[in-house]
Amino acid sequence: MTENEFATKIFDANGRAYLVGGAVRDKIRGVEFHDRDYCVTGFTENQLTKIFPHAVKFGKSFPVYSIDIDGANCEVALARTEKKFGSGYRGFKVKFDPSVTIEQDLFRRDTTINAMAIDILSGELIDPFGGKVDVENKKIRAVSKHFTDDPVRALRAARQAAQFDFDICDETFDAMNLCAFELRDEAGERIFSELENALKTDKPSKFFRSLERAGLLGVTFPEIDNLRGKIQPVEFHPEGDAYEHSLQILDEVAAVNEKPVVRFAALVHDIGKGTTPLEMLPHHYKHDLRGLDVLAEMDRRIKLPKDWRKIAVFVIKEHMRAPVLTMAGKIVDLLIKLHNSKISVRDFKDIINADHHGLPDYLANAEKIIAELLKVSGNDAPENFTGGEIGDWVRAERIRRFVAMRNA
Repeated sequence: MTENEFATKIFDANGRAYLVGGAVRDKIRGVEFHDRDYCVTGFTENQLTKIFPHAVKFGKSFPVYSIDIDGANCEVALARTEKKFGSGYRGFKVKFDPSVTIEQDLFRRDTTINAMAIDILSGELIDPFGGKVDVENKKIRAVSKHFTDDPVRALRAARQAAQFDFDICDETFDAMNLCAFELRDEAGERIFSELENALKTDKPSKFFRSLERAGLLGVTFPEIDNLRGKIQPVEFHPEGDAYEHSLQILDEVAAVNEKPVVRFAALVHDIGKGTTPLEMLPHHYKHDLRGLDVLAEMDRRIKLPKDWRKIAVFVIKEHMRAPVLTMAGKIVDLLIKLHNSKISVRDFKDIINADHHGLPDYLANAEKIIAELLKVSGNDAPENFTGGEIGDWVRAERIRRFVAMRNA
């Protein structure tokens, strides 16, 4: 079924179908879009399921259906309004019936660039809140005072600013700040979801800077906020404090590595510096060890995926040692540990290269060296060796091979 056929069936039953959301925004931006969401007015659920018997319903508090349109599973929702009666994202009373107009549905959305619709059959742009102008002027603006009804919208606005490199309007920063109280009790899963999406953007630092400007960084990511003002030796860090350094490394890694988990590890590699005692500054002795405790606290609050936590732990523990190792045994131990970790060699190198402005020779050639080290196994040990003797022999032989490669 084509998009036009879908809209025609709706129209023939006295309803109207609209393209909404990001697809409309991206169409105005002149960029390719893949996901398409639709809103239907003048319809009941019974009408929708009768006309589209293969539609699959999901969502509990309001009706959203998955319908095959142009060969893709697209979300189709009945137009609805929302009225806040409690706290958080569950504290809404939702109304959906044939009387709800497209303008009313758009009014409940977060920012103007996401509050537009296109009438599929007529091609008319429905833009009651100036979203098109805001797209053209690269502005993020709240649709209405109801922006604060869902506190996570503040994070979405910050993420949109990073995603499109748009600027948030002053009044929207004010609205974001009003979300602070409810954000303190927001579910960690929702905070993490916005963090993950922000880390997928081209310049994720803008997400954190926007939260900082709105006075929300300390509420949502206190571990990152604590890096502010933690000065560092100027000769090594002319960019500024630990906060500026961490955001700089985040963006540099994002420029060469698209994985959100790797970008997260880059962001938190120096997270322990946020707990450095003032009398120790500008030095940050043992910040790698303290960083593990800080990461554990972040994990308890926003519930990091297991691989994210393990990769971040490895980077926090090893990012200081890796560039300065010279002893063959310690280098071999680190390379084997890297091989057995959750982070790939390339991903680890991307972070170290950004953090130290280059790589030591052994790390630059890590893939080749690791391949040679792995040729040695316990099966090759002398027959009379047992237990720990075998492990010691394997390590010694790997060190020998590494030294031979280094001296070749």
